Amino acid sequence: MRSSVWTLIVAVLFVSSLASAEIEDPYIWLEEVDGEKALEWAKAKSATDSAEMEAVPEFEGIHEKLLEIYNSKDRIPEPEIIGEWVYNYWQDAVHVRGIWRRTTPDEYIKESPAWETVLDLDALAETEDENWVWKGATWLPPEYDQCLLTLSRGGGDASVQREFDPNAKAFVEGGFFVPEAKARVSWKDKDTVWIGTDFGEGSLTESGYPRLVKEWKRGTSLDEAVTVFEGAVDDVSVGAYSDHTPEGRYDIIYRIPEFFRGDAYVKLGDHLVKLDVPEDANAQGFFKGQLLVTLRSDWSVGGTVYPADALLAIDFDAFLRGSRDFQVLFEPSERVSFASLATTKDHIIYSTLDNVTGRLYRLVQGEDGWVQEEIKLPGLGTVGIESTGDVDNSFFFTYTDFLTPSSLYLVRESEAPKQVKTTPTYFDASGMTVAQYEATSVDGTKIPYFIFMPKDFVANGANPTMLYGYGGFEVSMRPTYSATVGYSWVERGGVYVLANIRGGGEFGPKWHQAAMKENHQRNFDDFIAVAEDLVERKITSPERLGIVGGSQGGLLVGGCFVQRPELFGAVVCQVPLLDMQRYNKLLAGASWMAEYGDPDTDDWEYIKTWSPYHNLDSSKDYPRVFFTTSTRDDRVHPGHARKMVAKMEDMGKPVYYYENTEGGHSAAANLNQRAYMWGLTFAYLWKSLR
Repeated sequence: MRSSVWTLIVAVLFVSSLASAEIEDPYIWLEEVDGEKALEWAKAKSATDSAEMEAVPEFEGIHEKLLEIYNSKDRIPEPEIIGEWVYNYWQDAVHVRGIWRRTTPDEYIKESPAWETVLDLDALAETEDENWVWKGATWLPPEYDQCLLTLSRGGGDASVQREFDPNAKAFVEGGFFVPEAKARVSWKDKDTVWIGTDFGEGSLTESGYPRLVKEWKRGTSLDEAVTVFEGAVDDVSVGAYSDHTPEGRYDIIYRIPEFFRGDAYVKLGDHLVKLDVPEDANAQGFFKGQLLVTLRSDWSVGGTVYPADALLAIDFDAFLRGSRDFQVLFEPSERVSFASLATTKDHIIYSTLDNVTGRLYRLVQGEDGWVQEEIKLPGLGTVGIESTGDVDNSFFFTYTDFLTPSSLYLVRESEAPKQVKTTPTYFDASGMTVAQYEATSVDGTKIPYFIFMPKDFVANGANPTMLYGYGGFEVSMRPTYSATVGYSWVERGGVYVLANIRGGGEFGPKWHQAAMKENHQRNFDDFIAVAEDLVERKITSPERLGIVGGSQGGLLVGGCFVQRPELFGAVVCQVPLLDMQRYNKLLAGASWMAEYGDPDTDDWEYIKTWSPYHNLDSSKDYPRVFFTTSTRDDRVHPGHARKMVAKMEDMGKPVYYYENTEGGHSAAANLNQRAYMWGLTFAYLWKSLR
């Protein structure tokens, strides 16, 4: 199973130490994550405000139902094909931290598979007296009998990595062990790993990620690992991995100077050969001796202009000899964009977004070139390539939409998809409807959005409405079946809206690039345009309209309520970025300057116009915002939410606040905490909007 390395990196890199305090900020003390005064403040505020939410009549029923949903044994056990096995990580009411288990492919598709437990995380946590949170496993192909487990204390991005034998079901005595860090570790061969971690002074970038790549041999100490590559201090990160294919092993070293831009080198003997592709190209790996690449900008090479978002393939040996005669496997159009890719033994599987609905394809290389086949989906919803293997051509994919419970399909060889698992129906969808509309942003751009309406919906301006958005880092918002939203909101008469604003990836890289840096205000403009369109269509009214977003989405809703407070009746601002003057000095913030700009340069001139923390106005009336964060979030600093709350309170603006003491960037370390957090959230929305 191989997928985009850059996609994995971007997913992980959402994560430096506190910089010197700025005297002009009276709330700087709240940036001291574990400071006694800061923690006392956070705990007292959280206790008071969560108690008020728990007293909302809807809270108890929603919370109890969410506990039932999240811990249900009828959920789809997400499959990961590893060699001859299907692995699954599972949590429920009994296994709070979770169990890692496996079964055979034939057994997995049965209604009640017989599972073999490989690791019980609850038992491990009790034995070792650690609050372990599962972060996944890194495997060595093709035998798949060696892996490195990644475990986090409390859910943060900083983790411990330990070699594990899945057949013996035990950690390898004297095996590879990486102390807690935001490390990059991957297998080269059975006795060697590539490693980037905290080796001491000078070994990390300003963003807190590895600056050095080393080769570490089994039986030697970590201090003896040999440096093979060095990045710059102001890079985001560097790393290395080996792509193990039937045709051979490709050793790749990468350097990421900023998000969505980097260099990749193939290690040929003792030499590093730079891959001659654009810095913003996305290396998708190797398949049948072919190098696969997706583009984020137009590329003119070899007499041909290849368009942004295209999927390209070329014989790698010919590429190294200088050929640039790529085959175009996918070419985008205005409203059709590339979404994801994976490979099986003989096939390339990829998905696209067609006006934000999913389509799925299979590519087979024949004597006369590549042959493409579309794999038919049940409807116009969201498709996810769940897991592929390299033993045969089987793969799993999921399909879902707002009204259809998520279902898992198995495709074997060239057979038609077979539904093998489905999520239970958690809410009564009878009479509910879904529509897709467009709003017009300030500059005339059409912004699509989905609206999920309850039974007996009437456009009278009186409907409690929850508007959700993200709009950053090329992340697409897609229609999915959410038991949480369906039960807690729509079944009770609320309207749910999902906005596809610029900054996301719904229409390819250009949709994302249109809201970066000096154009980031478009992110807020688009979301506000959707809100205004909802009011104009009488779907809701400002006093009944709530907005919700987390992380970059927290910045989004934070900026929107500060700019247009009269337009919203409620705001849920989760694990947010808010202080955009200091964000690059807090935890992983420096790694996001390609998205927002560098506030220590002239970029501050445009950043200060939309930084929520700096645009609060004591003369304005704001909705009573609900801010949530996590003490253990080592990606987006909890100081953002803490300082915003303290500043608003000192202005006399009432706010709600909840800080979980663990959970990392997800703000929940287990399913029970997740149920509680969303119970508070929906209690707040009903209290504010009904």
